[in-house]
Amino acid sequence: MTDKTKKKPGKPAKKYSQAARLHDVIRILESRYGATVDELAEECGVTRRTIYRDLDAIRDAGYPLISDPEDDGRMLYSFITGYKKLPPITFSLEELMTLYLCRGQLGFLSGTPFQDDLDAIFGRIRSSLPPRSVAHLERIAETATPKFQGERDYAAKKELLKELRRALLYQYRIDLSYTPARRDTETYRFDPYTLLFYEGALYLGGYAHNRDALRLFLIDRIEQVTVLNERFEVPEDFSADDLTRTSFGLIDEEHQTIKVRFGAEISHLIRERTWHPSQKLEEKVDGSLILTFAASGEKEILAWLYSYLPHVQVLEPEGLRKVFYQSLRDGLLKDSFKQ
Repeated sequence: MTDKTKKKPGKPAKKYSQAARLHDVIRILESRYGATVDELAEECGVTRRTIYRDLDAIRDAGYPLISDPEDDGRMLYSFITGYKKLPPITFSLEELMTLYLCRGQLGFLSGTPFQDDLDAIFGRIRSSLPPRSVAHLERIAETATPKFQGERDYAAKKELLKELRRALLYQYRIDLSYTPARRDTETYRFDPYTLLFYEGALYLGGYAHNRDALRLFLIDRIEQVTVLNERFEVPEDFSADDLTRTSFGLIDEEHQTIKVRFGAEISHLIRERTWHPSQKLEEKVDGSLILTFAASGEKEILAWLYSYLPHVQVLEPEGLRKVFYQSLRDGLLKDSFKQ
């Protein structure tokens, strides 16, 4: 036996299964800030190539594994700060029913990697339940009704969404190209903080460096995403509400006080919901209702008000009242669609 093949005294060769070795690698990464491939290979008594395969297996198993370059050029592998391996999660039948009901409302995710994740999650649930229970839950969750409101198709954005998902999970900075409606394409250096679901559409929210401000981007209009090898931290005081502030929907403009009268025929529909945190309701003797709130997003407010015609009257502000009635007149009088 040559010197190269001799083992160190008291340190026998490690001969164990991949599962046991993966357990050791995970334990090492969880117990310290991180480790390089060379360090892992030495501690586990295997080759660098084997460690690379193990790291791929750990990442594929869903562990939030990240890599950062050290000053000497080597990669340091670690888990996201604050990560702890979660124990197995179990659900009651009532909780499973709620999950199925929620899934029924996420049809707009069709064609996205998030739909693939949902399918995988519910595949695991089905495999752990008796077929009769699965059929019962799926029958209860058949809540979809015919809707003709237009659906978005995100199939063409699937690869882009995969990159965004990676950037969101591991807090990687990105460059994105965005084309607003009827405007030229712009490029942004961006820290992605969150995804918002709003009226069947997906929005990416975060911090735009070249605007020095929070921004929301409609996924449909993002042309390209490049994930950079730069990490960022989400501010501890950040909230998704910071992206929309006082807006009625998602458009954040200068807010104004809105006062609207709804006829008695539909006042119960307005009374049954909270439309804005600042709202105040005033009941009238004739059964009508005056709703007052302070918000921004004039286009979204107008679209909402038009859905209640003819039982709606804009009282304030004067500017919104004029736009509301002028748009109605334009729609009735202009022959803009004549061939």
